[in-house]
Amino acid sequence: MTPAPRKPPVGDRQDKGQDVQAMFASIAPRYDLLNRVLSLGIDRLWRREAAAEALAHSPRTLLDMATGTADFAIELATRAPGLKLTASDFVPEMLDIGRQKAGARHLDIKFEEGDALHLPYPDASFDAVTCAFGFRNFADYAAGLSEMWRVLTPGGRAVILEFPPPAQGLFGSLFRFYFRQILPRIGAVVSGNADAYTYLPESVLAFPDPERLAQLMRATGFRTRYRLLTFGVAAIHVGDKR
Repeated sequence: MTPAPRKPPVGDRQDKGQDVQAMFASIAPRYDLLNRVLSLGIDRLWRREAAAEALAHSPRTLLDMATGTADFAIELATRAPGLKLTASDFVPEMLDIGRQKAGARHLDIKFEEGDALHLPYPDASFDAVTCAFGFRNFADYAAGLSEMWRVLTPGGRAVILEFPPPAQGLFGSLFRFYFRQILPRIGAVVSGNADAYTYLPESVLAFPDPERLAQLMRATGFRTRYRLLTFGVAAIHVGDKR
């Protein structure tokens, strides 16, 4: 039996790329099922909200970074059939599943393997760039934002959909308990990889709060705003390139 990959470190400026790659490769076949179960299906609503922001200015070209199994790319392609959409990830196993899903829906999405911190595209290649639930896995948040900025056309838009750390208060406490005690157990049973679903809550708790992420986006040059979804369980950050 192949041993489970090592659990990646969490937080910013960590040498975690290879560990993240191996971990997601190991859970790729069960990834979509786990997302539905663990979010009670609410992740679909969050993606619809983020897609509306990404498509608000009718972009002609769009890059979905860290696309995973392409749930968000599929949402975008379904909403904007004429969009020239590229879906990029550095986990081939996840991309293979995304290709199968898009093909079954006859959606025109270009899937490419690529590292979000070193995107293989020229400057100003895309009118919009998106990242749904993948940004916190980046080894360097500022570098990821810099790459978003670089490949965006002037006036282009970046949209990040992520899990911020749970806020203080009763709901935040309940969510922390769910994340730390319940989610890893469900994930371990369904995926067979307990570390992957211990990493998930740890990576969320180590992620910058929404205002801190907004500050990082502003420091990159973006005109930035954000809003919280479902009592702050998820957050959408929108950055427009001035």
